Parts: sequence; structure tokens; C-alpha cells
Amino acid sequence: MKINLIGVPLFYGCDRKGVDLGPDYLRARNLSQVLKAHGHEVYDLGNIFVEKKQESDKYSYHSHMKYLDAIIDVNENLANAVFCSKEAGYFPLVLGGDHSLGLGSISGIAKHNNDFAVIWVDAHGDINTPETSPSGNVHGMPLGAAMGFGVSELTELCFKGIKVKPENVFIVGARDLDAGEVELIKNKNINAYSTEEVRSQGIESIMKDIYAKLNEKNIKNVHLSFDIDCIDSKLVPGTGTPVENGMTIDEVKFLLKSLGQSNLVKSMDFVELNAELDNTDDTLDLCMELLDHTFTYFK
Repeated sequence: MKINLIGVPLFYGCDRKGVDLGPDYLRARNLSQVLKAHGHEVYDLGNIFVEKKQESDKYSYHSHMKYLDAIIDVNENLANAVFCSKEAGYFPLVLGGDHSLGLGSISGIAKHNNDFAVIWVDAHGDINTPETSPSGNVHGMPLGAAMGFGVSELTELCFKGIKVKPENVFIVGARDLDAGEVELIKNKNINAYSTEEVRSQGIESIMKDIYAKLNEKNIKNVHLSFDIDCIDSKLVPGTGTPVENGMTIDEVKFLLKSLGQSNLVKSMDFVELNAELDNTDDTLDLCMELLDHTFTYFK
């Protein structure tokens, strides 16, 4: 596999510094070499430029969405980088940064080919709008915007029109949903599997259900957007929005192995590492372990 590493040193979506250092923390652990050890060609494209903004300006562009102008700029640039990677036949591996970057990734993929699904592995739904978001943090909105829900500045990023159909979205590991997100999942029949369902049904059963639905739709391309807060908060202290009662490391590893072996995943985000919040290197160690594990199975 030919991989393009794309770093996105962005914290504006979560409004908590430290997560912007994630790409360079992973590089410092020789991520490129780890991936090359599995036979992949790796080309590091560096980091997407992120304009420095003053905290006093966080609501200057929108009254209820923090740093919206800067987030739009970053995602436009990311969408173009992902699009170019896909057009050249490369696998974009986008390193966050916070999860607001997911809109840029999905938009770039959709510009290349709109026949794809998104598997969004996260403790949160990230399908809020300005009206339903209690925080105004845009990292809680990218997946909703990609499906066409929210303000036009986000829903029309890169090009007008929805980027991914709601029925082609699969949220796995959600356990901290806002009321508006619960309503949207219900009204739009979005495929969502809570951590409780993962626990009761088993991750193998959940993945079989996802594959059956993908096969029914004849979908051969998947974008995997992986947020480390899908894992139980006790195991990932180095993330900005940890949630208890999350997935176990074994469950996550099964999911990643299964997706790797499926040959369906053609692009990936890896987000929300904030090693500054971890007094040890445990979270960073785990992130490297998961990336190493994942790309063992990608061919």
C-alpha cells in the first residue's frame, strides 16, 4: 500500500490545546518506519497549515461555533490534500488534531468518488448542529455536516451537496450523545452501535452486521475515522473528552483487524491524541500500538 501521511495540528474544534501536537508526537515515535516495516510505501506530506487565532476571537466569525473561520480554512486545505492523494492512488492517513478534521477528510474523498461509506469509531456522534450543540465545539459537528446537517459554511465545504448519505454512515462505540444527536439518528435511520451494544452483542457480531449492510449496498470503499476516546477513559487519559465505560483494547483491536482484512478501508483518520494530558506515555504508547496493529492487516 502507498500511504500519504497528512498531519493536521488543529485544536480549535475541541478548544483545548495539546491535541494539535498529536501528529508530531506520532512522527517522533517513527510512525513512518513502523508502517514501512509492514511493507508499505510511506510519504509524509507534513502538516496542513493552521492559522494562529487569538482566544478572544473564537466567536468572531460565528456566535455559537468556536473558531469557525480557521476550521473551515484547515478543512478546505485538508480536503484538497486528501483528494489529491486519492486521485494519485494513495491511501490518506490523516493524523489529528481534533475530530473537526473529519469533515475535510470526508469531503476530499467524496470529491474523488461519492460511492463510499464512513465508519466513525467514537464515544460521541459528532452529528450536532449549532442549534443542538451545548458547547459550540465544532469537533462535535463534522459528521453531521458531511451528511448535510448544519450551517452552509460546513455543509458546502469543498463542494455543494452532501458528502456521504446518512444510510452509509456507521457510528461505533457511541455512549455520550446529546439529545439532538439521538433525535437525528432516529429520524434519519443512521446506523449507530453503542458501546453497550458492542458489549451485549459482541464486536464480531457488530462487524458482521456492518459488512452485511455494506454488501447489500455493494459498497467497496470505506473511510475509517477513528477517535481514541472510543476506548474506556481509564485506558486513554491522554485525550480531551474521555468517557467511561468505553470499548476495551481487545474490542478495538478486533475491529481494526477486521477492517484491515476486509480490504474495504481506503482512507483513515486517527484523532484526539492529547499526550499533554497524560502524565505517562501510556496513551501515546497505545496509539502507536494500535496504528502498528492496524497496518499489519492493510495490504
